[in-house]
Amino acid sequence: MKAVLPALARPLVEPQLPAGLEVDWFSSPEEAEAMAADADIGWLDHNVPAQWARNVAAAGKLKWLSTIYAGLDALDTQTLKARGTRVTNGSGVNAHTVAEYAVMGALVAAKRFDQVVRAADRHEWPQDAPGKLELFETEALIIGYGTIGKLIGERLAGFGVTVTGVTRSGAPGTIGPDAWREKLGGYDWIFLAAPSTSESQAMIGEAELQAMKSSAWIVNVGRGELIDQEALMHACAKRRIAGAFLDTVTPEPLPPEHPLWTTPNIIHSMHLSGRSQTRMFLRGAALFVENLHAFLEGRPLKNEVDLAAGY
Repeated sequence: MKAVLPALARPLVEPQLPAGLEVDWFSSPEEAEAMAADADIGWLDHNVPAQWARNVAAAGKLKWLSTIYAGLDALDTQTLKARGTRVTNGSGVNAHTVAEYAVMGALVAAKRFDQVVRAADRHEWPQDAPGKLELFETEALIIGYGTIGKLIGERLAGFGVTVTGVTRSGAPGTIGPDAWREKLGGYDWIFLAAPSTSESQAMIGEAELQAMKSSAWIVNVGRGELIDQEALMHACAKRRIAGAFLDTVTPEPLPPEHPLWTTPNIIHSMHLSGRSQTRMFLRGAALFVENLHAFLEGRPLKNEVDLAAGY
């Protein structure tokens, strides 16, 4: 059995590897692509999605692919499924920091702290606060009430926010995927923490934006594809909604000339939510080791992805 793993993880992983496992350690994307061709097990991550996809595509014999990332939208999941490759993702390894960022987004929007920072940069001393919303006694809808969504909900509850979660199953205490649209007008905050799938793309479009309160904010820590950006820019420019805090957009990086940068009442955080911590890689390495032993021993894998669903 052969594994191809990042050299960066070697000090964390190597002491816990089982005997008899052959390992190649890659230090560059070129090495990862070359080494992947005959690998059975691969942790082939690269922070450039297209390169990550090339690494995985080169691994034609892969039995198990491990990734520290939560979303698989950069990969050809149908090919992986056809090859019989099992996939585990990093759902949960950066959940706390993403949840903190989402709540920060709501606070920044409520108090318009983006405008406060710009006033300080100009050495101004405003006589009034640019943002006067309180989170206390507001209503939030969290679309994608999984690991991250639940953590967002727990943190919002501490501010006195009433939280409604949306799940695929409509599990107890949540509403199902067909029920949230008719309720949109009752929420002050719409949090997006869902994966990008064929069903979820552009789930927030013109009709949904029209149904929202004019005072409502969107906070997106899911994927940029969840929102129809043209419709969002129009809604924000016309003040049909109060605005949006966007950690994720499409494409990424957003080109400098893209009109989303300058659309009124849109606040960007450049997909930094998951990077605003120092423990993601440590958690990812620990998860890989746990799953490696489970894989070799024929036990269930943690965070195994349903490739048909895409998450």
